[in-house]
Amino acid sequence: MARLSFDIFCRVVDNFGDIGVCWRLARQLKALQPNSAVRLWVDDLYSFSRIAHEINAQAAQQSVHGIEIVHWTHLAPRLQPHSVVIEAFACDPPAAFIDAMVQQNSLWINLEYLSAENWVESCHMLPSAQANGLRKYFFFPGFTTATGGLLLEPDLLSRRDQWLSNTDRHNELLQAIGVPASHIQRLQQGARQVFLFCYASAPAQSLLDTLKQQASPSLLIVPSGVYPALLNQSDDLVYIHEMPFVGQDAFDHLLWSSDLNFVRGEDSLVRALWAGRPLVWQIYSQDADAHMIKLQAWLEQSPYAPGVQQLMRAWNVGNQAELSLHLHNALQTENWAAWQSDSNNWCTKLAENPDLAYSLLEFCTQQQRSG
Repeated sequence: MARLSFDIFCRVVDNFGDIGVCWRLARQLKALQPNSAVRLWVDDLYSFSRIAHEINAQAAQQSVHGIEIVHWTHLAPRLQPHSVVIEAFACDPPAAFIDAMVQQNSLWINLEYLSAENWVESCHMLPSAQANGLRKYFFFPGFTTATGGLLLEPDLLSRRDQWLSNTDRHNELLQAIGVPASHIQRLQQGARQVFLFCYASAPAQSLLDTLKQQASPSLLIVPSGVYPALLNQSDDLVYIHEMPFVGQDAFDHLLWSSDLNFVRGEDSLVRALWAGRPLVWQIYSQDADAHMIKLQAWLEQSPYAPGVQQLMRAWNVGNQAELSLHLHNALQTENWAAWQSDSNNWCTKLAENPDLAYSLLEFCTQQQRSG
């Protein structure tokens, strides 16, 4: 492949999801072409620093893991565009930067949100005509080979399996986020580990009440500030632990080691899929319930049983009673085993598709050769 250089523009809308995707993409592009320049423009360095502790939230420019980070404000320096400019999730680069892109003949990529809807396949890699003559294309992540695929490091699943093979690593992770030793011991004795990362609209109280009705005790891990109303409700059956925000690698480890993951947004969904564990996804809410159409399209591609799909819908509409009913049923021995198997099998199947970063690099290389 011809060596390319990249600018990635990111506006932080969903606190962590947008920058989570962009940071993983930047790191993977750098890993695929170590000698190429990768520059990430971010408007909210504080949110960025919460999921990547190496980031200095006060620095206008910095280099982390060989990637140049620029604080994207009206005071940002005027820099020459790289050969490929990626606007993540429809955040247009500054007008002056676009003018410079024309002079550089940069390739412009509109990296879209993840969706399982059928129309995505027909729009993936479509050109978007620009009056200034720039070549601009839509690029869609997705769950089929007719899309750009999902972000997946080449060795991620083998690293996951190796990490899980050593129980000491799991214990050390829990210690690092402050879980008391007595509750780590309960996990070793068969307690369930549940990770909860949701929006405020989620019926999380019903989740907690349902866990308290189960025969097995649970450790419910909740990132700081995510659902404060739960935190004082621990009892003998469910211990609720508020954890600090961690870096992306530790976040992956939490997903790998949890029996059940409740996740929100795009980045967390994809990482939970690679965990190969049962998950419940809360999609980002949109006007006129457009997000429910997207959720249904995703469920139709999934291998999940009807009861699990009903659980997902109840979680997303905030129906406490339905959530309790379907979660209780899903946790029963036979249904739980099927959910575990379906989750692992779908992970394996999705991993056979092209990785998003590689697909993007390959597409850009082809366009540069033909352009």
